Amino acid sequence: MYLNSSVTQFDNISLSTDPNEEEVDTDKDLLELSPLTRSSVLTPNGDLGNSVAQRGNVLAVQKSEELQKILLAHRNERHLVILQDFPDPDALSSAWAYQLIAQQYDIKCEIIYAGTLSHQENIALVKLTNLPAQRCTMQTLKSKDLLSYQGFVLIDNQGTTSQLLPLVKQAGIPLVVLVDHHSLQGELSGEFTDVRPHVRATATIFTQYLQLGLLAFDSSISQHIKCATALMHGLRSDTNRLMQAQEEDFMAAAYLSRFYDAQLLNAILQATRSKRVMDVIERSLKNRIVQNNFSIAGVGYLRYDDRDAIPQAADFLVTEENVHTAVVYGIVHDEDEELEIVIGSLRTTKLTLDPDEFIKEAFGQDSTGRFFGGGRTGAGGFEIPMGFLSGSNENSAYAKMKWEVFDAQIKQKLLKLVNPKDHPI
Repeated sequence: MYLNSSVTQFDNISLSTDPNEEEVDTDKDLLELSPLTRSSVLTPNGDLGNSVAQRGNVLAVQKSEELQKILLAHRNERHLVILQDFPDPDALSSAWAYQLIAQQYDIKCEIIYAGTLSHQENIALVKLTNLPAQRCTMQTLKSKDLLSYQGFVLIDNQGTTSQLLPLVKQAGIPLVVLVDHHSLQGELSGEFTDVRPHVRATATIFTQYLQLGLLAFDSSISQHIKCATALMHGLRSDTNRLMQAQEEDFMAAAYLSRFYDAQLLNAILQATRSKRVMDVIERSLKNRIVQNNFSIAGVGYLRYDDRDAIPQAADFLVTEENVHTAVVYGIVHDEDEELEIVIGSLRTTKLTLDPDEFIKEAFGQDSTGRFFGGGRTGAGGFEIPMGFLSGSNENSAYAKMKWEVFDAQIKQKLLKLVNPKDHPI
């Protein structure tokens, strides 16, 4: 089996950083793998170029080669691919790409997430492409034979936004691969890590893997067309419709344009908002306060299935005149686990505001050193478990009082940064 890039190969370029390094013990056909090479899409002029893309290419080539060696070393294994509790198009599409790449090495991957898909575009993405991701609650995971998995993979997250991770670690399953584009959230101990905060989307990183030959997309294969469409959607969503895209992202989009289905992508993007989402947006409008060009809104209690209405409300509020940053939050109730979590989203158009730094500064860390939230360019989010105060909302007076306390505390923490006395942003 040969894994060749679908673009021009340069036979004389060796990517090995150590020509004397021992080869992984594999079948003869895998030993004959052609080297990963720089593609003509990554370097459109046919040379290494003299732009930012050149530096990006070197890292992409290095990481692709490292990932290939890891996959070869884990042939015929079963892996769990763990996404954040509420996966977005970038996470979903990247996980699918990883699953298809891993199949080339006879690695079976199961893509799971603990939360739910409530954003209408995410639901449409999974349904229309048959994207193989499935919800797996804590209870469901406990019933699995975790000893049958030889490793787990983190895609578009670093484990801080998944409630499944403690169970997986407790079972002694090792972290094999971690690929993400968010800022570092802590110490990483995986066999392979590719964390690039300067890249706008994890879908861009996986598209580079495809370009460099880890999997040759074929426009005659329906599954490849659908995955390319999903990756295009993930890249588009995490770059704000390409308006925040950089050179690597545009090159990735150019490559995907050879394979994706424009009509299918349009159908995904045309998914309509539910009445419940519109109700949450209406609540955010009624409850918002605007100070120093920040719009802050608490939307009260939400069902778990409506969690994605929060970022959609933030997307809406940030479009208001004289507002550059919107923060929307609410208490989300998980009936399956009998838990309540304060969940919030931030959206900003202010170039000098770093969402990751802002959220970490506002909400800090828990007793284990885990940050309650973080972000990337233009967007961020936070999740704060309510612990002992979860539930018991049958008494309306108590439920109202509990919301008022959390609402006041969150506003207080945000306003310390929005209207600082000594160190203005």
